[in-house]
Amino acid sequence: MERLQKMIAQSGMTSRRKAEQLIIEGKVKVNGEVVTKLGTKVSSQDKIEVEGIPLEHEEKVYYLFYKPRGVISAVSDDKGRKVVADYFGDVAQRVYPVGRLDYDTSGLLLVTNDGEFANLLMHPRYEIDKTYIAKVDGIPSKLELKQLEKGIRLEEGITAPAKAKLLSADKRKKKAIVQLTIHEGRNRQVRRMFDKIGYPVEKLRREAYGTLTLKGLNAGEKRELSPHEVKTLRALAQNGAKASK
Repeated sequence: MERLQKMIAQSGMTSRRKAEQLIIEGKVKVNGEVVTKLGTKVSSQDKIEVEGIPLEHEEKVYYLFYKPRGVISAVSDDKGRKVVADYFGDVAQRVYPVGRLDYDTSGLLLVTNDGEFANLLMHPRYEIDKTYIAKVDGIPSKLELKQLEKGIRLEEGITAPAKAKLLSADKRKKKAIVQLTIHEGRNRQVRRMFDKIGYPVEKLRREAYGTLTLKGLNAGEKRELSPHEVKTLRALAQNGAKASK
């Protein structure tokens, strides 16, 4: 038996918070009857409807996807652009990306139909490291890299401490490759951080997410996560939440 709002969130239909709101508003039925009490216990045998749509109990699946540049982190796009879902036509479940990578950023993206898992990883309290490789215009000094590590003041506040490392520098072309590890997920955060110190990003790839890497994959390819990998990600998020309290 599970709480009704948790069951709805796990289906991938919506977040747990939104599910709670829908229950309170009388938009959820269990076995044909409207339920407005939060915490109502249900099982997989119960017939659940959310705003008239039956809840499907799909098998939970978890994928690591190497998103190419020029692909939208979404299941559809009203402008007809290529989306992540286009690469999952062979997957029976209705999957969607966990968070997003910008249109012009490539790299590691998690894709699942487990709403609770996705919400856990995306919650700002859960500090999972994300490592990016950036090709920038110019060559940042050690002092400037330290600025990235200490925190950059953006419009919505100072970024959390990060890790920055100069991987290579081409003095003739005045370009550099920098590795940056952050645990936040602000919109276009890495690009904005480099812009603030005067080194615009020309190419950006997310190389790692927690303990996961792109090893063995080419752009546009995917693989299923092992049960151990899923368990490790949950543990990383939960440990990060405890540490931030």
